[in-house]
Amino acid sequence: METSLTTDPEEAAAFIRGGGIVAFPTETVYGLGANVFAERAVAKIFEAKRRPADNPLIAHIGDASQIDELSNDVPASARVLIDEFFPGPLTVVVKKASRVPLIATAGLETIGIRMPRHDLARAFLFACGTPVVAPSANISGRPSPTTWQAVLDDLDGRIDCILQGEATAIGLESTVVDCTGAVPCVLRPGAISIEDLRRVVPEIEAFSGDTSKAAASPGMLHKHYSPRAKVVVVNQVSEAAEGDEAAFIGIGEPSGRFGRMAVCRSAEEYARRVFAFFRECDQAGIGVIYCECVEETGIGRALMDRLRRAAAG
Repeated sequence: METSLTTDPEEAAAFIRGGGIVAFPTETVYGLGANVFAERAVAKIFEAKRRPADNPLIAHIGDASQIDELSNDVPASARVLIDEFFPGPLTVVVKKASRVPLIATAGLETIGIRMPRHDLARAFLFACGTPVVAPSANISGRPSPTTWQAVLDDLDGRIDCILQGEATAIGLESTVVDCTGAVPCVLRPGAISIEDLRRVVPEIEAFSGDTSKAAASPGMLHKHYSPRAKVVVVNQVSEAAEGDEAAFIGIGEPSGRFGRMAVCRSAEEYARRVFAFFRECDQAGIGVIYCECVEETGIGRALMDRLRRAAAG
């Protein structure tokens, strides 16, 4: 398969309408999309990514009216979150409509729904004319792609098209909130923090570690975000061992010499750069990447979640 490259959202959407799969930019990371209702197209996503079949997908919409195509049961808590945070980096998990195929939900009766705030993504989704399921556009387990070049590195020849946009603004995947229970629960932290969410739904809970709930969100049950290099999370800059085959990323500036180094001005910049930095380190043959801890407030909670999962891989 030859992978087409385009900057035209209409050209990219034509592949979706024809049963193909397309990588496209959002404000979080690049996604790999297919028509949610086309089972064969959805299967191509799993094949291209080598994605486990029990890892559910998130449906992306270009207009709020498409929510009704995906769910007949949207609780009041979900409606409040949608009204406040759509479009944006938030996914709400609700009960799926019967016409949504189980392949898109990993066999679950629930589905995650998100409306990106990214202009090119919205134009693409509008042109598709259907909700589009889309995990991150990478080989499963690898760092999520924040540039179209990263998508090409992983998936060239495995997907139909890449819609080329700028590097993503946030760099971490969306916050996921399960709204199917009596009390909404954050399954995956993201740029919209639990503090943000509690401003509109005060009773919302943080994830408890319950694996039965984790199954409803991507990024929770399998190896994720891992470069080929070993990732080591350090509490202090001084714990990073210097060397030409070592790398460092964080907010503090180490005194030693490293083969690669990224000193960030804030947790937001750290989050935006971390996955691209992992990929740069792999290309440079780095053996170990030291990642400095940040305070777990705001996007720092999501960043630490990704760093721990990458280190566990």
